[in-house]
Amino acid sequence: MESERPVRDAPGELEARLEAAWSRGRSSLRSRLERLSSLRWAILQCALAAGVAWFLAKHVVGHPQPVFAPIAAVVSLGTSYGQRLRRVAEVTAGVAIGVLVGDLLVSWVGTGWWQLALIVALAMSTALLMDAGTLFVNQAAVQSIFVAVLLPGTGGALTRWTDALVGGAVALVAATVVPAAPLRRPREQAAVVVRTVADLLRGAAHVMVEGDAEEGLELLARARATDVLIRRLQAAADEGMAVVASSPFRVRHRPTIRRMADLVGPMDRALRSTRVLVRQVAVAAYHRRPIPHSYARLADDLADAVDLVVAELAAGRMPEAARPALLEIGAGTGQVERSEEMTAEVVLAQIRSVIVDLLLLTGMGQLESTDALPPPPR
Repeated sequence: MESERPVRDAPGELEARLEAAWSRGRSSLRSRLERLSSLRWAILQCALAAGVAWFLAKHVVGHPQPVFAPIAAVVSLGTSYGQRLRRVAEVTAGVAIGVLVGDLLVSWVGTGWWQLALIVALAMSTALLMDAGTLFVNQAAVQSIFVAVLLPGTGGALTRWTDALVGGAVALVAATVVPAAPLRRPREQAAVVVRTVADLLRGAAHVMVEGDAEEGLELLARARATDVLIRRLQAAADEGMAVVASSPFRVRHRPTIRRMADLVGPMDRALRSTRVLVRQVAVAAYHRRPIPHSYARLADDLADAVDLVVAELAAGRMPEAARPALLEIGAGTGQVERSEEMTAEVVLAQIRSVIVDLLLLTGMGQLESTDALPPPPR
């Protein structure tokens, strides 16, 4: 009986696997670097707030080890600009409750494992009875542990409370001084989403012409990986709204941020419609079902019109200037020839659907956008 030999990958297959692994690694590293870049100002702000809080508590207030001041400042600010003022209030109040409960109980029952469990339970229960949020409750528990284990004794209660106030005050001031990056990010991310729509439309047009099934499947894989773009856009819009709500210096940007936030839904629909179009094109290429070249020209022209939308969004304007081009392409969908192939007809219908979704970005209503397209040719 011959001994079994391990199955080895062919050289070409091994090379393909290594290339795929290298591509995933580069993509992951790029994503992490982009995340670091997007949060660089928040990190810098937290670092400066921690240093300033320590300096004020130590050299102005006169506390020898003001550990709670930088902790309160950093936890209050965090790396997200959303709900910062609420975090400042919750952290400061949570520190107060934790310190108070910890100091009182340590003086009564001493320290030990069961005393620690009792202190944490009572601190969290007190916070919950005050109808506090999760951050408030957690801070009450954490600070009670500090008091009971790391800093036992009652003499430092006022000092710890003052440190928390100093850190909260520094965080409050820092929360109002917000860089412009969170205000730019919604329109930058919106431009990314719409640019992706343009790229997918051009890819679909090329697949319609060439009929390459492998290229169609690769394009479909790219299209299916775009969900994260909408999540990032929604997060950027939410953060932008939180910034203009918390910073008096950024209130004038509220209308612009609100307009961008209102575009998240239409952009989501436009991207979803484009994904459906790509899937239909990929299916047609896989089954070798012909699609009229006029449909490919429509998709290519539509991508050019989407470039106008990208340019307007990147400039911080509503993309009304792209409306005439979109309407012209929509009119063209009523003049192209019809196909006997059902898949091709679905492709044409989906192109029309993408146009309607894109018209919503220009400020038109749903019914208005639908009625603006002529009925398809019979």
